[in-house]
Amino acid sequence: MKINYPFFLLTLIIVACSPKTAKKVEETKTVEAPVAVQTPDEELSPCKNWESATNKDELMSAHVLYKDRLREIKSLKRNDPVANADRINEVYQLAYDYWSVVFEAAPAADGKRPDHFDDGVKIYEHFYSQATTDAEKEKQVAKIMELYEERGKCYGDKAYMMGAMAFDYYYKYSGMKTQEENYQYFKDAMDIYQNEADYFILNPFTALLSNMIIEEKIPLEEGQKYAGYIRKSLENGLANAKTAKKKEPWLIVNDYVPAILDQLEGVKGFYNCDHFKSKYLEEWKNNPTDCDAIVRVIGKMKWGGCSDADMDLVDAKAAYMKDCRIATEPSGPSCRSFLQDGNYQEAIDCYAEKGSSSAEAEKRAKYNLFVAKIYYGELKRYADARKYALKALKDRPNWGEPYILIGKLYASSGPLCGSGRGWKSQVVTWPAIDKWKKAKAVDPTVAAEANKLINKYRQYMPSVEDIFQRQLSEGASFTVPCWIQETTKVRAAPRN
Repeated sequence: MKINYPFFLLTLIIVACSPKTAKKVEETKTVEAPVAVQTPDEELSPCKNWESATNKDELMSAHVLYKDRLREIKSLKRNDPVANADRINEVYQLAYDYWSVVFEAAPAADGKRPDHFDDGVKIYEHFYSQATTDAEKEKQVAKIMELYEERGKCYGDKAYMMGAMAFDYYYKYSGMKTQEENYQYFKDAMDIYQNEADYFILNPFTALLSNMIIEEKIPLEEGQKYAGYIRKSLENGLANAKTAKKKEPWLIVNDYVPAILDQLEGVKGFYNCDHFKSKYLEEWKNNPTDCDAIVRVIGKMKWGGCSDADMDLVDAKAAYMKDCRIATEPSGPSCRSFLQDGNYQEAIDCYAEKGSSSAEAEKRAKYNLFVAKIYYGELKRYADARKYALKALKDRPNWGEPYILIGKLYASSGPLCGSGRGWKSQVVTWPAIDKWKKAKAVDPTVAAEANKLINKYRQYMPSVEDIFQRQLSEGASFTVPCWIQETTKVRAAPRN
């Protein structure tokens, strides 16, 4: 039995900046308040209820009184939360006084509903918000976690409650637990959920899992196991949500989770041959004489561990020999051969060395852009890609291609810097468009590509309403956070 956990996660990603686009309180989407689950009479909670209590009437009265106080709080907040702040605090204390009486004697109420646990969490969350010391905050959080644990025992949904605990520690009470501790909470929940996890834990767990894998804090096999649970849970959630309302949270998760898991393509051995074939073969087969596509698919299959006898790899190599034997790199085939063999770090080292040793500025620029493209396309290391694109521009300042690439890096950072939707995921379009405008301004040969990208991404800029809600105005200066850290101008998406 479950309640619909608040859509708090839809406001946040992931986590650290680490790119379609992370944690954002200001982007909270509201849904209906959780509805207490009614259990059939034959499945009463094993925990204490008031049905057998000698003071049943007194307990039921306390239940009604604290419920009335919570309704009053709702009204006060709706009318004027600032002016009513003192009264709200008073009523929360009154609600607690009544709630604590009935909770101590009958935590399961009538044995059919988890209201006392859920309402207790609300009350302690308020006390947490009013706490002024770390010790007091920790005390209130400990009470909340106790309620989650007891609710899981009393209403038989341990995985859900463990997920709620992990979610709260990650978003609401961040800093109280280390990354490793937060990961363990989610992992314990996923061990029970496996392929049927609730939507609200997928974004934060994916973010943590990705970080733990990239930082080599867990074995690769463990990361692969839980990534499989995440993907299957998302697949099942999308398939089983029969109404638009039920599907909405899954669609938001779908804007984030696959993009973050794709970042792990840069971790050697994480994905196997079949993964890269399913993702990259079609690009080559749709462009059978495109040397970039041929080299990419060969490199990806080799990176993923495909056997030299794999017929798709054999065919791709034959296409390379037929159409691409004259290397298209600035000079010599050696660096490109590393790339074709899926030896991406060796290819980077090779091109970087050529760039640093060349006496010609134009050649240095080309080599450094090659390095930037490998970091972007193959290893998904965006900050490194920007670093080398900027090196290329230092030697060739009027070249549009590096600006095009940096814009793509920014535009792809929605899931890294936000949850895939909402403010933090949208503001990355501003510096991206800046770079594409700069590209066509300095280099007319890239104007067509730059205009295409600008027209595509303008629609993803924040809306006028989102800008207004944050007390910003169009044209104002704004520094985009996350790994981007670039100052730009506030702009609104065009209205339809």
